[in-house]
Amino acid sequence: MTEPTAAAPRSAGIPKVYNPADVESKWYRYWEERGLFHVEPDQEGTAFSVVIPPPNVTGSLHMGHALNNTLQDVIVRWRRMQGFLTLWVPGTDHAGIATQHVVEEELAKEGQNRWELGRDKFVERVWSWKERYGHIITDQLRRLGASCDWQRERFTMDEGLSRAVRQVFVDLYDRGLIYQGNYIVNWCPSCGTTLSDIEVEHEEQDGKLYHIRYPLVDGGEHITVATTRPETMLGDTAVAVHPGDARYRHLVGRKVRLPLMNREIPIVADEWANPEFGTGAVKVTPAHDPNDFEIGERHGLSRIQVIGADARMTTEAGPYAGLDRYECRKAVVRDLEAQGFLVKVEEHRHAVGRCYRCDTVVEPLVSRQWFVRMKPLAQPAIEAVRDGRVKFVPERFAKNYLHWMENIRDWCISRQLWWGHRIPVWTCGDCGHMFAAVEDPDRCPKCESSRLEQDPDVLDTWFSSALWPFSTLGWPGDTADLRRFYPTSVLVTGFDIIYFWVARMIFMGLHFMGREPFRHVLIHGLVRDALGRKMSKSLGNGVDPLEVIREYGADALRFTLVTGIAPGNDTRYQPEKVEASRNFCNKIWNASRFAMMNLEDFDPGEAPLENRALELHDRWILSRLEWTAGEVTRHLERFDLGEAARTLYDFVWGELCDWYIELIKPRLYGREGEESRRAAQHTLFFVLESTLRLLHPYIPFLTEEVWQLLHDVTGAARPVESIMVAPWPAPSGWRNPAAEEQMADLIDIVRAIRNVRAEKQVEPGRFITAILQAAQDKHDSLRQLAPSIQALARVGELLIRDADASPPERAVAAIAGGVRVYLPLAGLVDVERERARIEAELAETARQLQAVAARLANEGFVRKAPAAVVERERRRREELAEKEQLLRQRLAELE
Repeated sequence: MTEPTAAAPRSAGIPKVYNPADVESKWYRYWEERGLFHVEPDQEGTAFSVVIPPPNVTGSLHMGHALNNTLQDVIVRWRRMQGFLTLWVPGTDHAGIATQHVVEEELAKEGQNRWELGRDKFVERVWSWKERYGHIITDQLRRLGASCDWQRERFTMDEGLSRAVRQVFVDLYDRGLIYQGNYIVNWCPSCGTTLSDIEVEHEEQDGKLYHIRYPLVDGGEHITVATTRPETMLGDTAVAVHPGDARYRHLVGRKVRLPLMNREIPIVADEWANPEFGTGAVKVTPAHDPNDFEIGERHGLSRIQVIGADARMTTEAGPYAGLDRYECRKAVVRDLEAQGFLVKVEEHRHAVGRCYRCDTVVEPLVSRQWFVRMKPLAQPAIEAVRDGRVKFVPERFAKNYLHWMENIRDWCISRQLWWGHRIPVWTCGDCGHMFAAVEDPDRCPKCESSRLEQDPDVLDTWFSSALWPFSTLGWPGDTADLRRFYPTSVLVTGFDIIYFWVARMIFMGLHFMGREPFRHVLIHGLVRDALGRKMSKSLGNGVDPLEVIREYGADALRFTLVTGIAPGNDTRYQPEKVEASRNFCNKIWNASRFAMMNLEDFDPGEAPLENRALELHDRWILSRLEWTAGEVTRHLERFDLGEAARTLYDFVWGELCDWYIELIKPRLYGREGEESRRAAQHTLFFVLESTLRLLHPYIPFLTEEVWQLLHDVTGAARPVESIMVAPWPAPSGWRNPAAEEQMADLIDIVRAIRNVRAEKQVEPGRFITAILQAAQDKHDSLRQLAPSIQALARVGELLIRDADASPPERAVAAIAGGVRVYLPLAGLVDVERERARIEAELAETARQLQAVAARLANEGFVRKAPAAVVERERRRREELAEKEQLLRQRLAELE
């Protein structure tokens, strides 16, 4: 007869090693298939909503995206667990310049260009490209763990958002807030389109300052100007000096002859001229400099365009026509020198504007463009931040925002592209009437003519992005989503797009919704490399987040990016930090696996934790758990996600794993009785399950896997189908200061003994004698701690004596939480080495004592610091003084 085979333990199937690749796709699919990211507006709960900063449809995940979306996901998962009706709207941006550039490159490989294809066919081609590749970035966000409501995914050129864009344009146009005019704009010769001021990145670079002599027409005198761009002098129409500059006051109103062009131009007085820069006299080229353009407007100067849209010199440049702008610079300098007009050339470092997309040097050109009149829109947006309806975190970024908004210029919104929202303005071919319309018109509203021509330009990409918080929720319709989830709760974004995007969303939301678009703006910094450099293609120091996920898992990357980060500050990506985060995940896995192996016979239906005879270790870890949950929640409420992560790390590694689990092993193995074992099991289950919930917003995949396994192994009923919708840990009354104080003594004593053992290189298996000297009122507590001290510090004989007892001879001493610890290590201590050690420790203790004493002697510190901090410093002074006295005593004994 065959013996029956024993049933395999339920934990037997748990792998020894955690492999993220086996877990992450499984659980993301589970969440998405069960609709756990999705909410409906008629569900109960306080609304909490976030709109994703839409990544470019051309993009792939980079470290900036990974940081931004991890921060959002931590907040969203936390609020969802708190019971809020949580909505995270995802989507992508059509990215006009970038997407058109990608498709044009594709065409070039096929020997074609967009002009040969024609506008309609080209736009079709871009849509086809978007359908093929536009999902890449959103698939990558899923790999990261972003818990977006994908059923609500939007695209800035989808049908609903396109209608919203037209509605906004027509409204602003009809109110006179959108106008067309000749104005100097930033022109990218490579992309072939205008750029707004904030799409121009200014970089400091080495250049030259050219001093050029302009002779007066009436002879005898000359005036010298200084310029960094001598090629633009061909378009000069004046020379400006400051009205208060005594050197040139007698020249105002006279004329000079423009070198090389032989054109007479006036000398004008204008406050823009800086008497302290160069010679104090500046050449004025209204067609090629924004400040000169304004001078020209004030003085009625003509505009002569000598550089064209292709960055080559125009016919107005005379003999230099057709030259590239930099070739022309060389030719002009050569000719100025040959004709005696070049006074000198100086080395000069200055800022040069470059296209944010292709890095080409931008050319200021006068062009007929569409603009938004900003002053009327900016003022309400300024007030919304000033009165606190919109709060920046950190607060210092509000100053940046306000400075920009208070000095804002009209926004150039037209782009010379084919991909994007085409400007909804038509001109009648018969009567010349120009009008804007939401729907494509068949006839002119003025003369009924059908000969209509639409403006060829498209809108700046940021125009549609500015509507994102309300257009994604259904505006201009009066939708249930809009009523329930607008205004949104928080916007998470980088400081580099406060002007591009944040400011524009605020004024658009206020104008069209009558409410601010979000209540908080959480600003984060850049992810830099290990040396603190910005990641860039040119430096070759970029890191692919997907490679990191493949090697270490998404949880490790997420925890790395968030740990230690402070709002608004940059963070450095260091491979060793990812390894540390991977080790942390492994620590959680190993601790959880150990717990589950010892919870096989755990009966969750037995007497609840509250009715158990809990031991010191249990009361301590429950108290620490409750403190940790409160601190993590407090930090999250303040958007200090990095500090919340650090708090969790310290609790999980430094308290739960290193101390509690080690302390209860004898109890779990049944060495201290069944009731003690059951109390340890109940406490371990409760603490582990609660800790998983606290960790979940940061480490969603691992925590889901362990949480599900924990319920499978123990047979405990799942309150919900996933940890992501389990309730966030709330206060339960477990705080126990007395237990924390007693355990702090235990930890200090064990650490002190372990440190001495390590320092003296005592064999790990050797049991030693320890003597504890303390005040009489501590003896009962120390006797209670004795078994744990002996087990954790490998102590055989443990003696407890009064504080005033004579110290043992030839023993190493340490101070641990007010307890003197003596370790008689006869035959193991080198007296000379011990003397040197004590002298070094004494010097360090004296240094610390001096620093604490200096702080307490500072009246400003004592007056301003919180009372608890001052009291802590006073206790530390007493401890250090006692330690110093003990060390001196031990040194004397050695002598």
